[in-house]
Amino acid sequence: MLCRICKNKSLYEFCSLGLQPLANSFIKKEDLSKKEKVFPLELCLCKKCGMVQLNDVVPAKLMFRNYLYIPSASKTRIEHFNELASTIKDLLALTKKDLAVDIGSNDGSLLEVYVQLGIKILGVDPSVNLAKVAELKGIPTINDYFTRKTATKIVKKYGKAKAITATNVFAHVDNIHEFVKGIEILLADNGAFVIEFPYLVDFIENCEFDTIYHEHLSYFGVRALVKLFEKTSLEIFSIQRMKLDGGSLRVFVQKKKKNSKLYPEVESLIKLELEHKLDTLDPYKTFAKLVKERRDTFLRLLSELKKKKKKIVGYGAPAKGNTFLNYCRITPKDIWYIVDSTPYKQGLFLPGTHIPIYHENKIFSDVPDYIIILAWNFADEIMKKNVDLRKKGVGFILPHEDFKIK
Repeated sequence: MLCRICKNKSLYEFCSLGLQPLANSFIKKEDLSKKEKVFPLELCLCKKCGMVQLNDVVPAKLMFRNYLYIPSASKTRIEHFNELASTIKDLLALTKKDLAVDIGSNDGSLLEVYVQLGIKILGVDPSVNLAKVAELKGIPTINDYFTRKTATKIVKKYGKAKAITATNVFAHVDNIHEFVKGIEILLADNGAFVIEFPYLVDFIENCEFDTIYHEHLSYFGVRALVKLFEKTSLEIFSIQRMKLDGGSLRVFVQKKKKNSKLYPEVESLIKLELEHKLDTLDPYKTFAKLVKERRDTFLRLLSELKKKKKKIVGYGAPAKGNTFLNYCRITPKDIWYIVDSTPYKQGLFLPGTHIPIYHENKIFSDVPDYIIILAWNFADEIMKKNVDLRKKGVGFILPHEDFKIK
């Protein structure tokens, strides 16, 4: 495989999570006996540009045609979208005449905020089911992948976009150069393309290995992003670090100005990445070692609790949870069931592990001894919602805090 950014052949594989089912391929009860498709889940480093990426690419149509994740199920995510839309509106002085395009618009949750702010909107999303949900909410949505062809169609019908967003989407794109060509076509000269994604520094530093899954093809550092944009008409002009999703970046991209050079925020994060020695193999080797240690730590804890006949369930059925559970080879004998706030997932079973998913209310009628928060990026929100369970003595296991029990 060639590097997704620089096309270099020198890729160093440093972490393998084995053969795994697609993290969002939830199963109906009548399909449990059918053989599931599994694919290698292996992470590589490009020694030339520093890009971290999956070694194997699963066809996008297998992952995104019918998609079950929706941001509107999380209060934390909606609050984030409110802040993001307001920030972009103020930054670009958006008016009702300006067009805001959200790529990977899902059920239209971010675009709904733009509507409230009086901004003209358009969504682009390949998932048939979610595009229909958005349309029913009055969110105009192009049901397709974003390419230069899609961008050209949008410009002809709607004009150029002053604001383009791609939140937790950019890292899912295989042909990233084609995607960027589309941005060059669609973006207005006075506009901004705003990307959000988990940050490589946090990913490596905190050993967030459960965020590795087949949709998540790229694990970006700023050094690799600069390489991506240097041969285009675009440049990064601002970056914000965020605590969201275990540590993320919000990157602001614009059409290049005259005498373009690296902005201070960009230089600062490149310096940080070099301080973490992300241009060497050492941190990646350490990461792979920690992955195995974290798995072993969890399995020991699970074994101890099972010996005591404790009832353990999971909270949240995110993609990261499925990566984690399948890597640890968990079964319904280990974790009895999962609860999740997403209606589309309730009544289904997790891929690989076949653990059943129920409405959140089940943990109140069928009180467990311990709840492992698989959707740990929303741990604070989940803990606040379930104060009464904590008062009853239910323990919450936090994967992102080395399986601390609260």
